[in-house]
Amino acid sequence: MMKKWFLAATMLVAAGVSASVANAESFKIGLSNGWVGSEWRTQMIEEAQAAAEAWKDKGVDVEVVVQSGNVDAQGQVGQVRNFINQGVDAIIIDPNSPSAFNPVFAQAKRRGIMVVATDAEVSSKDAIYVGIDQKQWAYQSAKWLAETLDGKGNVVTINGVAGNPANEMRVAGYKEAFEAHPDIKVLNEANANWDQAQGQQAMQNLLATYPDIQGVWVQDGMAAGAWRSIMAADKASQIAATGEIRKDFMVTWKENGLNSAASVNPPGVMASALNVAVMKMQGKEFKDGIFGGVYGNAIYIPIPFIDNSNLDEKLEEAKDKPGYWSVTDVVTPEEAEEFFK
Repeated sequence: MMKKWFLAATMLVAAGVSASVANAESFKIGLSNGWVGSEWRTQMIEEAQAAAEAWKDKGVDVEVVVQSGNVDAQGQVGQVRNFINQGVDAIIIDPNSPSAFNPVFAQAKRRGIMVVATDAEVSSKDAIYVGIDQKQWAYQSAKWLAETLDGKGNVVTINGVAGNPANEMRVAGYKEAFEAHPDIKVLNEANANWDQAQGQQAMQNLLATYPDIQGVWVQDGMAAGAWRSIMAADKASQIAATGEIRKDFMVTWKENGLNSAASVNPPGVMASALNVAVMKMQGKEFKDGIFGGVYGNAIYIPIPFIDNSNLDEKLEEAKDKPGYWSVTDVVTPEEAEEFFK
């Protein structure tokens, strides 16, 4: 009799445990990164992984699977297909193209897989975008440069990867800002592929060709290289240029009293996208009118800005970080509540 009671009790406990496991929330999310040319991308993935881990404190098990490599758009389509075949619940992608993914995103939707782009917008109606407005990112730093030059002067620009959707939107942003100042003359535009060494070489070439430069609009990690060439040419006191959000550059900025400022594209954008995705998969509904952007599928998050007025504050944030660490920000689940009904 005692054995029968024990067996029955054991079965009830097992059934309870099984029911508990079945009712626990768990999601598998694929993270697709099609370019690994900077520590910013590494930090982006690490922050997304940390955001997934943090969901455990809320009783939600979020497993992330990462595919990261230097691939073209079609290679990144292959990453997305791999995630679909693995049966993930959601895919978060930093895309190499605004439109090349439309067919594979449609395939994901048919399989019930949520797709969220971040860092660069996509045109697919089967995906949403959670990240900064890249055009506004460029506009506000270019506006700072134009106003710092009192609306007149010779300017050069150093852009990222030609054809990348984020780069193209940034180019549109700085052009719009400069158009409001007819006496700003853009002498030339170069591409340095978001690479610091290439940025340094591009700036060196531009200084040799155009000795009378007053302003430089340059993106991300290339700024450190550009400023290195400016200082080597002993022109730091004569040129205003946009800067970088990495700790090592901010230290150089402070020590040399550079005339600089930088829009922040936080590496935490993928973590922000992950938090929004998990909340949507939990059954929350987006607010009416929450989407905007050029494709009508974007949720824009704030764009921090660094100039000499808050440089010390950002250096304090970076105090215990390695030199390659970038100023960041993440939309927490609590902050993401404002996107939902």
